[in-house]
Amino acid sequence: MKSLVKRSSAAALAGLLLCLAFVPAVHAVEILRWERLPLAVPLVVGQERVVFIERNVRIGVPPTVGEQLRVQSAGGAIYLRANAPILPTRLQLQDVESGALILLDIAAEPAKAGQPALEPVRIVEGDVPATRYGEPAKPAATADDDAERTAPAAKQATPVAVVLTRYAAQNLYAPLRTVEPVPGIGRVNLRRGLELSTLLPTLPVHAQALAAWRLEDQWVTAVKLTNISARGLDLDPRALQGDFLAATFQHPSLAPAGRAADTTVVYLVTRGHGLAESLLPKLSPIDATVNLPPAAAAGQAEGGARHEK
Repeated sequence: MKSLVKRSSAAALAGLLLCLAFVPAVHAVEILRWERLPLAVPLVVGQERVVFIERNVRIGVPPTVGEQLRVQSAGGAIYLRANAPILPTRLQLQDVESGALILLDIAAEPAKAGQPALEPVRIVEGDVPATRYGEPAKPAATADDDAERTAPAAKQATPVAVVLTRYAAQNLYAPLRTVEPVPGIGRVNLRRGLELSTLLPTLPVHAQALAAWRLEDQWVTAVKLTNISARGLDLDPRALQGDFLAATFQHPSLAPAGRAADTTVVYLVTRGHGLAESLLPKLSPIDATVNLPPAAAAGQAEGGARHEK
């Protein structure tokens, strides 16, 4: 009886060890908290390191490390692999939707004997950012929040039109690293070949749409204006023709054509639709005979000929 119990215990132990052999290894993930300070992500030459960020980002890589670093992005993850030692270098990750920047400081060194593989990295947000310009950051939730929610606070936020105009101007004129992120804002597509001849019909300028962004139910479109005359021009928002919620010129005037200051940008804010639906229709010269029946048109032509005789 004792030998039977021993054999059963040995069989159970062998089965347990066999099951443990097929359990997949669990990889730890290093958590890095983004609080507007550059995050250090060391690399090992010949090893790939994964950075999870859970958002769609554009990756800015300095040209000095282009051949030494392979960068790939898919499904909210970034894959970094150094092919050679890399001196400390800074990468820029920009959120496609909000424009927010995250800075990574990388450096690659050769692998050392017995050194384990580097763990994946997950980047998480630090403090909750403000949802609008002019709003303070929201603190973490506490047990007294439910009692305080009974008295709603007055909403104090910068108007959306101002937020959009400021964001568009920063994207066109400011360095990328200084663009202030705005949650909820997104780039929108422009209609190709948008006709803008009716925008400023009283001024000799050429207008070209550059880019557009949307926040809530408002759009902002940046339009480049170029002076095509030999005289300087003063820009007045009242001369703009269209259904606009707000309009802001980057510069108050234009220099004569051919000079460095002959070009500026106007930011046009619209509500409920983009710029194309806010422009006035283009009018063509009216020919009254086009809308007449063929017989009446022929009669008018004959009458006009007799009058000439």
